[in-house]
Amino acid sequence: MTIVEAAPGITGGVDTHLDTHVAAALDPLGRLIGSEPFSADAAGYKALLAWLETFGEVTKVGIEGTGSYGVGLSRYLRRKGIDVVEVNRPNRQARRNHGKSDPLDAIEDARAALSGRASGAGKTNDGPVEAIRVLVVAKRSARRARIKAIVQMRHLGISAPEQLHCRLKNLSVTALVAEGAKLRSTRSSDPVTAATKAALSSLAHRVQVLDAEIAELATRSSHSWPPPHPIFSDSSALVPTPRRPYSWPPATTRSAFIQKPPGPTCAACHPFRPTRGRTRDISDFTAVATARRTALCGALSWSALPMTQKHGSTSSAG
Repeated sequence: MTIVEAAPGITGGVDTHLDTHVAAALDPLGRLIGSEPFSADAAGYKALLAWLETFGEVTKVGIEGTGSYGVGLSRYLRRKGIDVVEVNRPNRQARRNHGKSDPLDAIEDARAALSGRASGAGKTNDGPVEAIRVLVVAKRSARRARIKAIVQMRHLGISAPEQLHCRLKNLSVTALVAEGAKLRSTRSSDPVTAATKAALSSLAHRVQVLDAEIAELATRSSHSWPPPHPIFSDSSALVPTPRRPYSWPPATTRSAFIQKPPGPTCAACHPFRPTRGRTRDISDFTAVATARRTALCGALSWSALPMTQKHGSTSSAG
């Protein structure tokens, strides 16, 4: 019988940066084969994969920062059918022992992917989720700039000359922006009033532009949502089923339970505690427990106890 050994798989590791990526290659036993820097562009990605394939078949590549500096490389390797593993951070113990260096970080990234210490899949950064994320980044910054401009308008209105201050006092945000857009600095002879009107008019027009930008980004975000899942296409499936109300027993009412004095303490009088993993509502168990406790307290009333227990002493003969 002839035994054919499979070609050894190569595990790569990449320490990513803005301009240059440093790659390292390990054999199946974790021994270092080589380390090489590559440019962080399309030509560098192609050269990096070709360099790894010169040592054998590439099984997986551990990349540090697949959502930032390594996003282009991870996309390229994924298109080529290479398994990309996300490495959260380099080995700090190796850094303390050998010092900080890019080849060392690349080697540790490859060893983390080979040993399974880093097993998370690399970020894809594509699809509707990525489209919504980039739109939300722009919308969030526009919203912050809008709030900052409105606050500056409020402060300028407080310190403005009296006539302008009374005109802008106690206005809502919408009214303040509309009133500030109407201001004209050429109609004032006072330089302070003219400058204040020019500043308020500039901020008001900025807020209006930002409002239109935020509305456009919100519209684009709504169009980027993926189509609904077929299971949620029927709106009736999302309507909750009404819960059946609990009906109190005719002999046990809330008022009767409140007016009746409690009986002696016993284990059976404690409320019923539902077990873990219950499927019924807790109010149903509470109501049932209250009814049981009321019935038991009525059966163990003071009138049903012996006379000796009522007075706390026993009668002696003779």
